[in-house]
Order: sequence, then C-alpha cells, then structure tokens
Amino acid sequence: MDNRETNTAKSAPPPPFAATYSPNLPELIHQLGCTIALSTYQAGKIVFVSAKNDDEIVQLPRSFRNAMAIGVEGNRIAVASANEVHVLAHEPGLAGRYPAQPGVYDTIYVPRASYFTGAIDLHGLAWGNDGLWTVNTVFSCLCLIDDRYSFIPKWKPSFISAFAPEDRCHLNGMAMHNGEPLWVTALGTGNEPHSWRPGINSGGVVIHVPSGEIAASGLPMPHTPRLIDGKLYVLFSSTGEIALFDQESGRYDIVNRIKGFIRGMARCGDYLFIGQSRVRQKSSAFAGLQIARDATHSGFTVLHMPTGSTVAEFRYLASVDEIFDLAVLPGLRRPGILSPEKEVHSSAIVIPGTSFWAVRQDTK
Repeated sequence: MDNRETNTAKSAPPPPFAATYSPNLPELIHQLGCTIALSTYQAGKIVFVSAKNDDEIVQLPRSFRNAMAIGVEGNRIAVASANEVHVLAHEPGLAGRYPAQPGVYDTIYVPRASYFTGAIDLHGLAWGNDGLWTVNTVFSCLCLIDDRYSFIPKWKPSFISAFAPEDRCHLNGMAMHNGEPLWVTALGTGNEPHSWRPGINSGGVVIHVPSGEIAASGLPMPHTPRLIDGKLYVLFSSTGEIALFDQESGRYDIVNRIKGFIRGMARCGDYLFIGQSRVRQKSSAFAGLQIARDATHSGFTVLHMPTGSTVAEFRYLASVDEIFDLAVLPGLRRPGILSPEKEVHSSAIVIPGTSFWAVRQDTK
C-alpha cells in the first residue's frame, strides 16, 4: 500500500511516535469529524490521533503510567493506569486561551477525579446506569469504581468460586447494552490461578452476563466485545480475525482478518477502528500465538462495516509496540488533553458556565 510517512528520516532512526499511514486516512478522519484515542501500556501514553485537514495527521501523546482501558461518555473520558482510574472532562472554553498553545485545540480534556484502585489490571471501562463499570482481570469479575473502595464486585462467571487476586480466567472484555453489561469475553473457564494460560490459543469464551451462560467456547483469544447496531462483534486476538456473532446460537462469521495481534475497537459512522500490536516475543504467554509471525507492527486498521473491507491503516515506526485499547472521540476534530502527571492541569479551572486559566502568584 502507498503509505504516507510522517516525521521520519531515512538517514537516522525515526523520531518518537513516527508513523506511516494510508493516503486516504486524513480525509477519512477529517470527514468523520472525530479523533482516535489510543492507550499503550508499554509506552505509558494516551495518544490522540487527529486530522489537521484532509491531508495531514497529527498526534498528541500524553503520559499516563501503564495506560490501559479507555471509556468514553459524552464529554468525559476515563483512563485506567497502573493503580488508578482517572476521569477527565473536556472544556471548549479552555482551548482558545491554553497558555502553551492558544487557539490550537477545539477543546481540552482536564483531570476531574482519580480513583485509587490498586493493581487490578482493568481491561475495560464503560459508564452505565449504576456508574463506572470495569473489567477487573486480576479478580476475574465485573465491578464498579467509586470513592469508597478499591472496587465493588458486581458479577463473576459461574465457574469462578470466589473473588481473589489470581487472574483465573483472564476476563478481558465487556459489551454494554442499555446501561448494563450484556456480554463478556475470557480466555478460559478455569478456577485456578492463571489456569487460562495453557489453552490461550483455543480456550476462549463469550459469556452472556444476565444468565451466566457460555454462548460460545473454543475461541482463539476473544477480546473487545462490542454491540454495534444490535450486532455483537468480537476480536480474536491470536488470529487477527474480526468475528460477527449470532447472539442466539453463538455461531459467528469472520468479517475480515488483520495481520496482527488485535485488541481495542470502536465505531464511527460506517467504519470500525481496530487497534493492533506487535507480539512480545519474550512473553511466555504471547510468543506462541498463531499470529506471532505476522504481528510485526502496532497502530490501527480501519474497516468499512457494510462491506467488511480494509480501507486504511496507521502504523507506528517508533515508540509504540503495543496498543492496549482504542476509542473514538466523536465530534472532536482536534482535542487536547492534560495529563494528571503534569502540574499544568492544576491551572485549568472549570465551573458551571465558564472556565479560567489561573494565574499563580507568589504570596510568600
């Protein structure tokens, strides 16, 4: 494919976050009027990928230690990091007066709350009727995040006997419907610590949350279930396949296959954006995957939903080996984001109806 290269030099190693992309990708993202949010555990970043115009892609990386799951609702975004969940909200009024780059962004996400969960490896985040739901992989359960506890357990698979920090089945994905979890994915059905590892290539399951029934089994590393227009899509990470499930029978059809380890999926318009990663060759869990030979780069692929065909790609040349999650920020062409790890966010003040950039004065 005739990819366009950004910020790369032939005579020297590529600079941080250098990438190539399909020539049609800037126009596609620009016309959709959205931004793609990527999380990378390995690089410790949230990266916003936006289109400046119909010809040019721009990236905005921000530090979030061990960034994992991303959840989006309205003007809010939740990010799971090493031991916390951070909630940020965007405020258009801050953008024009942003001291570092005034007038560059159409809005700016600023930190609003942080929840200290402990190290529980959150693999999914979504707001629902009862609050902020998450997939708690270490404790093999779905839970709610709030300010009273590390988490509140709400559901576990029927084959898990107790809540324990043992990653028994590698619960790793959640699909919401009408504000409640409806489907989850896991890599196994064992009840012992890390019992999913021996069958990583063929022991995966899709589970119906309300009934607890296993709807499909024997799957190759299912991940990122999503309900889109009433249809259940699931990624098979170890084969690079996108599966469309019949929710009654548990049977599925393969929509397409991507040459890479896939994880993280979101829809905008008629398009699916799917994250892909390089396989960690030194990892005892992932080195033997079926897709390992093809999983040589990270980035994302865009599929046209009506036809299932691949229409565009974005590939990293430096800095990012792994994409953990992917979300679409609809209606935001060029959002900014302030990391909780940087002091600048403390100068952003937002109250109902207006916002300010505080001017610090030495009162000592």
